[in-house]
Amino acid sequence: MDDFDQAFIQAPEHRPKLSDPEADGIPTVDLSPIFNSPDGTFPDDLVRQIASASADWGFFFVVNHGVPPEKQRRIEAAAREFFGQSLEEKRKVRRDEGVVTGYSNTELTKNVRDWKEVFDFVVADPTVVPASPEPDDDQLTKWTNRWPEYLPEFRKACEEYVEELEKLGHKLMELLAVSLGLPAERFRDYFKETTSFGRLNHYPPCPSPELALGVGRHKDPGVLTVLAQDDDVEGLEVKRKRDGEWIRVKPVPDSYVVNVGEITQAWSNERYESVEHRAMVNHKRERYSIAFFFNPSHSTIVEPLKELIDPENPPKYKSYSWGKYLSNRMLSNFKKLNVDNIQVSHFKISN
Repeated sequence: MDDFDQAFIQAPEHRPKLSDPEADGIPTVDLSPIFNSPDGTFPDDLVRQIASASADWGFFFVVNHGVPPEKQRRIEAAAREFFGQSLEEKRKVRRDEGVVTGYSNTELTKNVRDWKEVFDFVVADPTVVPASPEPDDDQLTKWTNRWPEYLPEFRKACEEYVEELEKLGHKLMELLAVSLGLPAERFRDYFKETTSFGRLNHYPPCPSPELALGVGRHKDPGVLTVLAQDDDVEGLEVKRKRDGEWIRVKPVPDSYVVNVGEITQAWSNERYESVEHRAMVNHKRERYSIAFFFNPSHSTIVEPLKELIDPENPPKYKSYSWGKYLSNRMLSNFKKLNVDNIQVSHFKISN
């Protein structure tokens, strides 16, 4: 083990067990009623399913989700082609602190290096965000995409895919709104200037999968994450709410894994909770996945929704600026910080 790079080694308490139990019980939600409803309303049964999945697990599968399979296949092929290029070629679109889109194989989670390589791209090109996390700095900057010119179909595959995923994100938020007793369109205005982004992940075979993780334990900071898993190679693990056990999420064909982000946790005043998850790596086989992070405008002030607050249910979070939060989180991808990277728990009101 002496020759295994120390930067990848997880602390003993966070190392994966290669025999974690498989998840039984992560709900599968069939979204076909959304597309078949003549009047645009959601069946009570579907609303109940989403509510219990979000409250009990913070994670669920969706099937019959309306994303055309050919667009899914196209982005999967594009990801394999991109990651199959030489390191020299991939580094032509390498990201850095000044440019947060593009290729990276040096990302940190919880200050430990992940065993993966990624390609990130923003949905709105350009995406407007604060120039720095400093509260007094009012300057804005723009994130723009960097596409590999040597793969002509790559950009189109990525853009067409996230266009579909945005539609799905809005549908899921309508469903979540109704499940919280709110009007279906309650969340729509938050996304007028989206900060959503897509990420292609590649986890190469790892010589010491018992020491490293593809992505360390974390919660997603945004509204929702929609993940296309590799159908053939397992890797995603979720921390089960009821007992804190790490359990493996077995892929379901033609599905997406959806998880509630920390913004939704704050908006719902903790009725729905974001759950820790991580990605395992494999000794023999590489693994791919494609994540879509559904995020609101940078100007969004995140706080518990007033309709969900009353004397019995006081707000559990102070308000915070999503844009400032996002620019802070982006910094932690590039360098070790003196503290754990920012979490929604930093805004929790202690009673």
